[in-house]
Amino acid sequence: MFRQASRLLARASAVTRSRAFSSQVPAAPAVDSTFVESWKKVNPNMEPPKTPSVYMTPRPQTPTSIPSKLTVNFVLPYASELSAKEVDMVIVPASTGQMGVLPGHVPTIAELKPGVLSVHDGNDTKKYFVSSGFAFIHANSVADIIAVEAVPIDQIDPSLVQKGLAEFNQKLSSATTDLEKAEAQIGVDVHSALNSALTG
Repeated sequence: MFRQASRLLARASAVTRSRAFSSQVPAAPAVDSTFVESWKKVNPNMEPPKTPSVYMTPRPQTPTSIPSKLTVNFVLPYASELSAKEVDMVIVPASTGQMGVLPGHVPTIAELKPGVLSVHDGNDTKKYFVSSGFAFIHANSVADIIAVEAVPIDQIDPSLVQKGLAEFNQKLSSATTDLEKAEAQIGVDVHSALNSALTG
């Protein structure tokens, strides 16, 4: 039984080794010459249709070394908070939990939840409260962070946060329709995250 298992594992690893990883895919799109030749035999007067690989842009070259800084672009619908700012690290409130991003981070797309975005540059740390959005981490150590709303933590009034949390909790307990419940729940979630940001 163990001999069969080892044989099956050896066969499976051989199949895995023959499969190309994404890093082995050519950087430039390849033309399928067999398809083009077959097409011209059948219909010589018409240009062959484009295949999906023709529309793909070449993959950017993977950097040979990791830069010492992370370039951050932090934008809102109405303003650009940071533009090509070189920093040591950012911590984003991803929907899966707090995510630290350093230079050389693996390419990632993360949905943001209400929480604190902190930008670390040496001993200087700037914190923002973001309501929602997305973070796009690129292979070239560039992070594009797009938020719907954001405000520096030091500009938030704790008494107004407490008042808003109480109001939305009241609305949630008295809501009768699904729409009212959903709106009140969003308000509770955002104000709870604001309260945690101020107290934490």
